[in-house]
Order: sequence, then C-alpha cells, then structure tokens
Amino acid sequence: MTVSLALLVLGLVSAVAAPRLLARADWAEREPVVALWVWQCVVAAVLLCFGLAMVFSAASAWQTVRGQVFASAPRAVVEAYALGPYGPWSAALAVVLFLGGAWTGAMLTREVRDSWARRRRRRAELRLRSPLLPGEEPSGERLVVLEAARPDAWWLPGQTPQLVITTAALQRLKGRQLDAVLAHELGHARARHDWLLHCSGALARGFPQVPVFAAFRDEMHRLVELAADDVASRRFGRLTIALALVELNEHRGVFGPCPTPDGQLPQRVHRLLSAAPRLPASHRLRLTAYAALVPAVPLVVALVPGLHALG
Repeated sequence: MTVSLALLVLGLVSAVAAPRLLARADWAEREPVVALWVWQCVVAAVLLCFGLAMVFSAASAWQTVRGQVFASAPRAVVEAYALGPYGPWSAALAVVLFLGGAWTGAMLTREVRDSWARRRRRRAELRLRSPLLPGEEPSGERLVVLEAARPDAWWLPGQTPQLVITTAALQRLKGRQLDAVLAHELGHARARHDWLLHCSGALARGFPQVPVFAAFRDEMHRLVELAADDVASRRFGRLTIALALVELNEHRGVFGPCPTPDGQLPQRVHRLLSAAPRLPASHRLRLTAYAALVPAVPLVVALVPGLHALG
C-alpha cells in the first residue's frame, strides 16, 4: 500500500507541477519537435504512475492479483511490499484507478469515433463541392482544388489523405509560397499530428480538472503548428512560409487588434520572422535523453522495495 500511495502522490504532484515547469522553458518555441517529445514523456509518466498504483493496490487487496504480479518473486520481495494490512483501502483505490483508466479509454474511443465522423462529413462536403464530371472515375488524388472566394488550405487525413486548397489561395500565394504551404501540411501528415491531437483531446475531455492534461491539449495544438512551420521553413525559408500564412489568413482579421480564435497566427509569423537560432545538437540530444528518463521514475519508485529486499 505504501508503494501505491507513493506512486499516487508522485502522479498527482507531476500532474500539477509539470505544466508550470514546462511553461518556463524558453526553448520550446525554438525546438517544437523536442517539446512535443518532452510533453509526451511527461504525460506517459503521469499515466504510468496511476497505472502502477492501480496494480499494486489490486495486488494488496486481492490474493489472485498478487499471485499474478509476484508469481516468480522471492518471498522476501513480497514481504517488502507489505501488501496485506490495507485490504479494504487498497481495493477502493484500485477500483477508483481502474474506473479512471476505463474512462480514459472511453474518452479516447469517443474522440477517435468523433474524428472519423467529422472526416466523413468533410469528405462528403468535398465530394459535393468538387463532384466528378460525367464519365470521370474516382482516382484518389492527393491534391484537390476547390472553387472558393476565400483562400484556404488544409490536410484531410485518412486512408487516402488529401490536401485541399482553394482557387483563391492559388491566386494569392506567389512563387514558392504555395510549395511552402504544401510542405507545412505534409509535415502534419508525415508526423501523424492528428493522433497527438486525438490523444491530448481525449485526456483533456475526460479529466478537464487535471492541469497536465489540459495543458497537454493546448500545447499540442500550438506545437504541432510550429513543428510544421519549421518543416516548411527549412525547405523554403522562414520569410516564404511567413508571407504564405499572412496571405492565407489576413482576411480573417487575425492580425488586427481584436483577439480571434486564430490568435496564435501573429505569434507564429513573428517567430518565423525573428529567426531565433536552433539549440545546439548536443543540447537537443540531452533534452531528448532526459525526457526519455522521465517515464522511468515511476518504475524506479515501484521497484525500490523489491531491490532493497534483494540487497
């Protein structure tokens, strides 16, 4: 029971403290891909804390589970975990954590189902706005051009992903700006950013009061755009993708004094034009390695009594 409580406290403290610590990181905008990895490792560590706490609580409450978890462990290791004295409390904690895990799975399933429904609706709208000509067969083209007065471009994921761009965008984007927009959207598709958004949205929807999950969702929406901007800027230059973003979005009023739902766009353009240097490769490698060690902390906490018993 002591290990379960320690893991539970560690998970709760991490869920509250991690967003505040990561908010102070001044390197996230310079290295959004590394920041995405760090956030995933932190959330994985929090979930692992709760998952291990559930396992040890269940082992303390029910002999059947204990026999499965410690099937090949020496008697001294089992005794080191002191699983016996807190049966009722352990059972209650295990049930609560199990329900939390089941709710997380349900939210993720709901998020994926809703995203599929939205995708079907958008594909139906796409077929309606861009119908096949008489005698034309569906070809599964990756690029679809729509007749529209508003400039826009977006990536439609799925088994046959498609990049949709409007005729107004083709008229407004000049030179290599169109190539930069295509590279931006391809960056989203190749990195499978849609799955990051699904997972972060499911956690935030299921546990809206948990700070780390709400911050994880908000940061995923911001960082995936920065990462895709960097993919385009490395091929076509920061100025090119910045001008393309302005051309595509200035009609929405996002660069005016009044806040809009796309309020991050001015910050993205400013970031591209300010041209802050990347972190040195050694620094990026250290951050990646340190983040990979974060999910190992709950494992170490869980194994300490057993390792101590083995001497």
